[in-house]
Amino acid sequence: MAQFRNFKMVSYVVYGRGSFNQLDEILSPNRKAGAPMIFLIDHFFINKPLLNRIPLRGNDKIIFADVTHEPKTSYVDALATQLKNEFGTISGVIGIGGGSAMDLAKAVSLMMNNPGSSADYQGWDLVKNAGVYKAGIPTLSGTGAEVSRTTVLTGPLKKLGMNSDFTPFDQIVLDPELCANAPANQRFYTGMDCYIHCIESLQGTYLNEFSKSYGEKALELCQEIFLKKETWDEECDDKLMMASYAGGMSIAYSQVGVAHAVSYGLSYLLGIRHGIGNCIVMNHLEEYYPEGVAEFKRMVQQGNFEIPAGICKGLNDEQFEAMINVSMGMKPLWENALGKDWEKIMTREKLRALYEKL
Repeated sequence: MAQFRNFKMVSYVVYGRGSFNQLDEILSPNRKAGAPMIFLIDHFFINKPLLNRIPLRGNDKIIFADVTHEPKTSYVDALATQLKNEFGTISGVIGIGGGSAMDLAKAVSLMMNNPGSSADYQGWDLVKNAGVYKAGIPTLSGTGAEVSRTTVLTGPLKKLGMNSDFTPFDQIVLDPELCANAPANQRFYTGMDCYIHCIESLQGTYLNEFSKSYGEKALELCQEIFLKKETWDEECDDKLMMASYAGGMSIAYSQVGVAHAVSYGLSYLLGIRHGIGNCIVMNHLEEYYPEGVAEFKRMVQQGNFEIPAGICKGLNDEQFEAMINVSMGMKPLWENALGKDWEKIMTREKLRALYEKL
């Protein structure tokens, strides 16, 4: 008999311009006496007006998350240890920023209540205990981190998420106003992460009507924003925030594919950020997503963006092997993209040739 996925979704969602102003009211019922809320905020917001709007109470603490590089398990462990030493227990973690800040918040929440290192939980369904309360507030749209059941981390051996039913946020606040001052290139790369999610999900072998309905809507929104709009405006921020949400929901019941599987290797070895890594790979995937790649290239051209090239020049065999090992470990992604016999199609030699092109 078929086993259907019974997946955990975000418990509460508030959407709308200005909804960030309700944060104090939203957090109040989740506060425990004497235990602070920890606001983990993207370091982009140091000395920015948003800080004056954080509803600090009692011994609440703001920690600026260094998201220069994507989250490492060592960083998650250090933050969780710091909080345990300083407070013993906390009421919750509020992640404010792009995908990295939200992933950090999810991971730190889990590590407050799970022993060992976050590296022990990189994989599927390894987390045993619920974390502390956690809320996600995106200030950049596209990754889908606000709705996903994973928190993508680079560990000592691999780049892999803590994929579990304990990972999704308890609350998300979707306020498009918070995206207003995002740097244009950052916004584009993160938006393309969403677009690429949709292409991979909609052409994957795991596709079903659930993921298709969300994926098609997210794709339509991305096409409106990145192909039909001449200049960026508030409506673009509204639409991209919903595209990110719908794109994240689409892959919750299916999976991503080749671009993500290959870009994980780039992030692990070269520290290349997720959104730009996906763009670098997507530029060379005509064999797998011909129409999607052609449309992606039109979006790049219309926005007048540069996709880096030649990033794997000069790498040695050992470095290529490290990337290939990380990428090959993403089995569900490859199976979604190429089917159950994916290992016969995507050999190590073929993957090496693809990395050499990047």
